Amino acid sequence: MQAITENTQSLQYLTFQSRQDCYAIEILSIKEIIELGSVTKVPLMPEFIKGVINLRGSVVPVIDLSARLCGEVIEVGRRTCIIICEFSISDSLIEMGVIVDGVNEVIEVDAKDLTNSPQFGAQIRADFIASMVRRGDELLIALDLEKVLSVEEMAELIELSERGSHLGESA
Repeated sequence: MQAITENTQSLQYLTFQSRQDCYAIEILSIKEIIELGSVTKVPLMPEFIKGVINLRGSVVPVIDLSARLCGEVIEVGRRTCIIICEFSISDSLIEMGVIVDGVNEVIEVDAKDLTNSPQFGAQIRADFIASMVRRGDELLIALDLEKVLSVEEMAELIELSERGSHLGESA
């Protein structure tokens, strides 16, 4: 397990709800937050990949975080939204939408308040956890979105995005 170095650097995280749990994502990977709109289903995708959305001409794959983390499809409510994230995989810049129950706030966290992820005891797979964020007496799980999807699934998303981009050009 890789140790998190302590220094005076502070990081910003977006906190959000998925089911009854509160999670965090480092804000550097977030492009925007949008309302949950129409998601086009794509056949032969894993259950947690809800489909794709058209975001200003770009085809963006969308996952149901609740389905991925605990196997239960999200119950859509008035705060349900999509967090649009961006990260690079194999020299490709990937945009991905993550459906969550609602966003809470942006928090600033000192590096000293980050701890390594637990090897057991969490309600989700340990490899999905980037770190634990200490906020007073509370611990939040900071997710590693790149690990929430496996390499094989990421390759499917890259292919889906590229196929969708070509479809958008011909329309």
